[in-house]
Amino acid sequence: MSQEIHTQVTPEELAHTFDEAPPEVDLKVYSFEDWVTLGLFWLMTGCVFLQFFTRYVLNNSYAWTEEIAVNCLIGVVFLGSVMCVRMSRHIQVDVLYHYVPPQVARAMSILVDVLRILFFAYTSWLMWRYLEIVADEEMVTVALPRNIVFYTVLAAFVLMFFRSVQVFIANMQRGYSVLERPEEFQSAGD
Repeated sequence: MSQEIHTQVTPEELAHTFDEAPPEVDLKVYSFEDWVTLGLFWLMTGCVFLQFFTRYVLNNSYAWTEEIAVNCLIGVVFLGSVMCVRMSRHIQVDVLYHYVPPQVARAMSILVDVLRILFFAYTSWLMWRYLEIVADEEMVTVALPRNIVFYTVLAAFVLMFFRSVQVFIANMQRGYSVLERPEEFQSAGD
């Protein structure tokens, strides 16, 4: 069994760590949908806290907080997926790309990009068709139209479509994708 080793740190050494300049913050890597997602996340967090507080502290819960939190979660999931498409962070299996010739790997990568674009175009169209069917529904506990959630999901699919087109163009200009060279896409924070 390995034993943990703890290095002693003096108070002076600890104090000097606060003298270092803080790292630079680069907000340019975030897009508008990331900020909308962050806002929805905090709205959801507030609803969950309010639900917890009213249920367990006041013993009289607000029923509407659960529905609003669930709808915010739907928005967070789908709008968060837009960021994953933009940054090529969705789950992917790239082991096969290491064992095939580079030309075959390139062709497979282009095929994946095209299929992803077609998938998001199709799901956007399906969501539009679905909205035509359920456009007049209302939420159960709040007098708000449910299509707020559905339009958010539609917007997310449309944004994923456009972001996948952007990723495809960037991959074509670069000459490789994350599937072919995952090490090129690793950042210092990973």
